[in-house]
Amino acid sequence: MHAAIELTHVSKRFPGAAEPAVREVSVAIAPGEIVALLGPSGCGKTTTLRLIAGFERPDTGVIAIAGRCVADGNGTFVPPERRGVGMVFQDYALFPHLSVADNIAFGLGHLSSAERRSRVSDLLALTGLEGVAHRYPHQLSGGQQQRVAIARALAPRPHVLLLDEPFSNLDTELRTQMRAEVRSLLKATETTAILVTHDQQEAMTVADRVAVMLQGRVEQIDTPDVVYHFPATRAVARFVGQGTFVPARVAGDVAESDLGRFGLEHPAGPQLVELLIRPRDVSLEEDPEGIAVITSRTFNGAEYTYLVQLPCGVQLLSNQPSHVDLAPGTRVRVRCNRSRLAAYDADARIGLTAPRN
Repeated sequence: MHAAIELTHVSKRFPGAAEPAVREVSVAIAPGEIVALLGPSGCGKTTTLRLIAGFERPDTGVIAIAGRCVADGNGTFVPPERRGVGMVFQDYALFPHLSVADNIAFGLGHLSSAERRSRVSDLLALTGLEGVAHRYPHQLSGGQQQRVAIARALAPRPHVLLLDEPFSNLDTELRTQMRAEVRSLLKATETTAILVTHDQQEAMTVADRVAVMLQGRVEQIDTPDVVYHFPATRAVARFVGQGTFVPARVAGDVAESDLGRFGLEHPAGPQLVELLIRPRDVSLEEDPEGIAVITSRTFNGAEYTYLVQLPCGVQLLSNQPSHVDLAPGTRVRVRCNRSRLAAYDADARIGLTAPRN
């Protein structure tokens, strides 16, 4: 079976730019899979989406949709309207003079009237918009407008749906609701989708896999839990989620730190490495003989975020339930979830095995 979308060594540099916007990107997306392109502003994620859509041409590499080459660096270029791609824009781009039903039907001119009505009816039911079919965009809530935009994009049964920051115009509560709704809708229709976002929670919630883009490259692509707990590089670790790097010294097959001794998958010569510790993987217990000291805390409602000074000088973050009440200056014993530790040498992540006594 062909990948629904496949990018092979795709690069793009804009005229006058010092660096490429997209560098040697290779990604294969399976039919029905949802992939998020996650990264900060200027990382190349939107340019990658525009290359897939056909709004930009690659300088090098190959872009294939449903097994067909739609663009390459040798002049092949299939225009956007012939790629079988649906697009949901950040501002939804609904037609203000058309009703909900007519917006959804807009791309179905190739069907008979009966087929058009049937397809629109199916999508109205699927998106829960039956009761507003005759309303106009200005009469809808933000969530309803988003459903219309997605229904319109799905109506022609595209090979792939591209979503460009689709939740950015919604308030926090509605954004959370719509993330779940959109994922359910895409899964119910077995739609292959690419979501562009700078919001880590959005990417983790909606996508089957997350591709972290930094400086035009895909640094890591994997399931959300692997990207979060085991970032492939220091750069990914710094970008995805909060965390603290704690130094450790390696000798043979052991890395020793203020948090304990850990076995290495591959023995190494003497060197310094760093352990990535996530705030929710740290537990604190008051202990007058503890090696760490709480320096500050911030109340976040359900949690306290503690800043804990280790002997090495590093300030470790720890999220604890708000009923765990430890005052600044308290000495504590620090424990961490050792199954979720990631260690990094000068180049990339290195493997840890079981803790050592």
